[in-house]
Amino acid sequence: MPTLKLIHTADWQLGKPFGRFPPEVRSALTEARLDAIDRIGAAATSSGAAHIVVAGDVFDNVEPGDRIVTQALSRMERVAVTWWLMPGNHDHARAGGLWSRVRGRAPASIRIVDTPEPVEMEEGAWLLPAPLEHRKTVSDPTAAMVDMATPPGALRIGLAHGSITEFGATGESSNRILPDRAKSAGLDYLALGDWHGFLRVGDRSAYSGTPEIDRFGRDEPGSCIGVSLRSSEAPELQRIETGRYRWLSRRWTVGNPEDLDRELAALRVEARLPDVLLSLQLAGVASLADRVAVVSAVEDRLVHELRHLQLDTDGLTARPTAQDVARIDVQGALAGAAASLKARAAGSGPDAQIAAAALERLYVEAMRFDAEAAR
Repeated sequence: MPTLKLIHTADWQLGKPFGRFPPEVRSALTEARLDAIDRIGAAATSSGAAHIVVAGDVFDNVEPGDRIVTQALSRMERVAVTWWLMPGNHDHARAGGLWSRVRGRAPASIRIVDTPEPVEMEEGAWLLPAPLEHRKTVSDPTAAMVDMATPPGALRIGLAHGSITEFGATGESSNRILPDRAKSAGLDYLALGDWHGFLRVGDRSAYSGTPEIDRFGRDEPGSCIGVSLRSSEAPELQRIETGRYRWLSRRWTVGNPEDLDRELAALRVEARLPDVLLSLQLAGVASLADRVAVVSAVEDRLVHELRHLQLDTDGLTARPTAQDVARIDVQGALAGAAASLKARAAGSGPDAQIAAAALERLYVEAMRFDAEAAR
């Protein structure tokens, strides 16, 4: 048969709540996951793929709500391809559950593969799905692929959701997949889901990653895979970026506002700030004045440029100078307190951290008072 082109994607987790974020961020992230369907469809159209296989976790849970289901089906229906949706651990199959409702609403171009039986995608190409019936199972969900019969010479495409054994820690884990399953089951390609980053496993298996990154720790954008298959040849895989939002983790060592400006300039080159969720650790040693200026620039300016900021300033240590204390310009008991705090902040241990924080607060309030008096 000629080359079969398809798009491999997984782990959409539509309806993910993002509960620890403010409402406006939750809303944006929820819509971005739906918008990713449009980008996956566009990738199929531009690459000439006739099929899109989704290797589990289409939805974040088994009760995603009518709006999420309707939006998902509506967006898929607009693309002239066949969508193959398989239950994963988040949206596992159960009698009369989510997938029965989805099947009842879905148009003919959206196929639900919720039983472990081979299905013909088109002439000469068969899909071998391994849907999950439970959130966790100790057996290899792909084991049945070995005995799934297909016509001689047909392309065999496995679809599974679980962890390749190399990922597992010590002890028994769930939904474990043997790393050589593609070979043992005679697969031309094994499309995997569950791991949220792009990863090739040998020459015939891969994780597509999620189309929209949903956690810190993965700097790369979300993606899917463009797959080209020919009989008896290793598949050609192309990672295709689909994500809108970047979840970046950074640790900036800064000692003054100029250091911060350099880091910000590099960040602006790397990504579009309104589409960035940033987990930022500030570290280094700065004068009291410089620490206040750096933290203020981040909290008063950068936070409004980003989609979301998660800030940790504990590693940015203030070493108050004589000029810092002089600028506080307090008299009497407060002057004595400022001097005492400066001395304690120069020490070590918890008392030093507390003293530095107290002196910083005194400094900020003094600067605020001066600013108001000058009006």
